[in-house]
Amino acid sequence: MYTFESRVRYSETDENETLTVAGIVDYLQDTSTFQSEDLGLGVRYLQSMDLVWVVNAWQIVIHRRPKLGDRIRLGTFPYEFKGFLGLRNFLMEDEAGNRLVEANSIWTLLNISKGLPARATEEMIQRYVLEPKLDMDYAPRKIALPDRGIEKERFLIGRQHLDGNHHVNNGQYVHMATDYLPADFSVGQLRAEYKRQAHLGDEIVPVFYAQDGKAVTSLNGTDGLPYAVVEFSPA
Repeated sequence: MYTFESRVRYSETDENETLTVAGIVDYLQDTSTFQSEDLGLGVRYLQSMDLVWVVNAWQIVIHRRPKLGDRIRLGTFPYEFKGFLGLRNFLMEDEAGNRLVEANSIWTLLNISKGLPARATEEMIQRYVLEPKLDMDYAPRKIALPDRGIEKERFLIGRQHLDGNHHVNNGQYVHMATDYLPADFSVGQLRAEYKRQAHLGDEIVPVFYAQDGKAVTSLNGTDGLPYAVVEFSPA
């Protein structure tokens, strides 16, 4: 398992000096990026091959969010290549080795010019060491929406939402969705399903749903179709 250590920064915390849910997503994403860079399979390698990894879905189980200044250890490993899909687990632990977060993710490898899925290269298959998947309760990739939702105020995608692939970073959708959580909502699990890519200047139409104790936000386009759906379950 690839690991790196960090410390929770003030800029990553909320009003209670606790690492934000979106901050957890950022840490997990950074961990897989660091592994790829260290293996020589990072951003420049992908660019040279006209490829990009795009996340399809997150399932993140949060046992406890660390506080300001806490030292944390992040870990990740891929556990399966399936056609053009890559499946990857993540862990976050505290300084004593207690598990704070466990996660599953599903990624698609895309050929950028063709806009079509591509199979993992021989270098990827050789350098990424597959490990047995985590023992966790795996949720379905797709998120079912309740019948009726409440449309929230629309907004435009700005440059602050974009990453190096010139579309909205997957973690940014989680940042957006957390804005609609009730003030007293304690997140025990996050699921995110990514449908299509949003770009600079696109208008987002958030629709919020509350059902069975869960809070779900569908981040739609003006055509009514979602870019991403984010579901929060209570702790």
